Amino acid sequence: MRIAVTLACEDCKRRNYQTNKSKRNNPDRISMSKYCKWCRSHTSHKETR
Repeated sequence: MRIAVTLACEDCKRRNYQTNKSKRNNPDRISMSKYCKWCRSHTSHKETR
């Protein structure tokens, strides 16, 4: 039961990454540290709906 999610940068709000997550293991929104090419640094990326 994996679903596709989109990750958006918390600084510039751009949607940079797409990934899969397990709805059973992570029912809440996930947050990851990823590289944002517009901010040119590693920032926190949060799951969007």
